[in-house]
Amino acid sequence: QVQLVESGGGSVQAGGSLKLSCTASGYTSNRRCVGWFRQAPGKEREGVATIYTGTGISSTSHADSLKGRFTISQDNAKNTVYLQMNSLKPEDTAMYYCAAAGSPRLDTCRSRIYGGMDYWGKGTLVTISS
Repeated sequence: QVQLVESGGGSVQAGGSLKLSCTASGYTSNRRCVGWFRQAPGKEREGVATIYTGTGISSTSHADSLKGRFTISQDNAKNTVYLQMNSLKPEDTAMYYCAAAGSPRLDTCRSRIYGGMDYWGKGTLVTISS
């Protein structure tokens, strides 16, 4: 059972930056497919980014609308995935969730930005004021 804990959320003004962290435990393989998702009040959950890592392989995918502002990365030694968020806007206000796939595969990790993750954290709240 993979457990995920998010941190780093908070309140910042528009134009600012935040870096979210997702620390995992319970992995049984060195292959990982982890993603960030967000859900704003009254809206459906949307995928932000995914990252696949395996032996000598790393591949990322970002939502088109967020490319250039949001970047996903991973530190395998710390079992932590990060989401660097820059040039934040009020519409980025949401609960941000980290999620992981139970059977990580390179060829499906990108598409999991649209759903299909098996393990979820409880989320960290990001509030952007204008």
